[in-house]
Amino acid sequence: MEALVLNGTKKLDVQDVKEPSLANDEVLIHTAYAGICGTDHALYAGLPGSADAVPPIVLGHENSGVIAKVGAAVTDFKVGDRVTVDPNIYCGKCRYCRTGRPELCDHLSAVGVTRDGGFEDYFTAPTEVVYHVPDNVSLKAAAVTEPISCAVHGVKLLKLTPYQKALVIGDGFMGQIFVQLLQAYGVHQVDLAGRSAEKLQNNKDNFGATRTFKMPEEKIPADYDVVIEAVGLPETQEQAIEATVKGAQVLMFGVGKPNQHFSMNTYEVFQKQLTVQGSFINPNAFEDSLALLAADKLDVLSLISHELDFNTVEDYLTGKLGTVSKAIVKVSEEA
Repeated sequence: MEALVLNGTKKLDVQDVKEPSLANDEVLIHTAYAGICGTDHALYAGLPGSADAVPPIVLGHENSGVIAKVGAAVTDFKVGDRVTVDPNIYCGKCRYCRTGRPELCDHLSAVGVTRDGGFEDYFTAPTEVVYHVPDNVSLKAAAVTEPISCAVHGVKLLKLTPYQKALVIGDGFMGQIFVQLLQAYGVHQVDLAGRSAEKLQNNKDNFGATRTFKMPEEKIPADYDVVIEAVGLPETQEQAIEATVKGAQVLMFGVGKPNQHFSMNTYEVFQKQLTVQGSFINPNAFEDSLALLAADKLDVLSLISHELDFNTVEDYLTGKLGTVSKAIVKVSEEA
């Protein structure tokens, strides 16, 4: 079968590989779609993701597909089931898993990071991380359940109520997901700051954003109860702190570089009684994410700008494709 293999830093090769063997508690999935995200950019460049990827490895941690085989001990899935996969696999034994914080697991493994993922015709996953796709959700939409679930986890870390005014900084795929998600969770006003005039207008016209700010030209007022930073740059992280009212919550969702820092007025954090919250991966968030898709609370298909094949993935990762909102790889005709 065909696979796109990461063989080293900035080295991706399309190769013919053997179909993976199947453990008793696993299913073999015929991949339909596999999404590409910032983690894949990092792993391609030799940086860590949620865990370290050791080449040779098949990336692709955002996946959907159809079950082709089931392991001997599998009873809750059958051949032909449409599924998506939460890539993160927790040990269940470390102090973090035992205290209800599995996302911080000391022995985290992940499909498409530490074990082969969806950039191949068939991949395996233990049934504990496999989810049925609702009948009214396409496999193309289901392929981005994982990034949605990361946003859902971030939202769950916040205390949200309808009266709040929220600001999302960053008009990439995740920022636009947050605009829709905060409304789905009941926040009455959600504003968006970003660099693309087209995206900002689209979020006002189609996704319910109340007010938008074109960065860096327009100044963001200190007016928000909730601020979500979805860029990961020091300047936008600082802007997130500065955009708050007293008692506000700031979710630092954007992923910075491992050695990156930003400055913060500590007196302002004290005087405003701010909560500055990090957010890492996506524990216990797939069910909610699939429910939001099934209830048509999130429009993800219009945010997918590029549908690639194995031969064009590296063009995207090296920037040759120009501006990309969200790219996914169509792996098979299962869709």
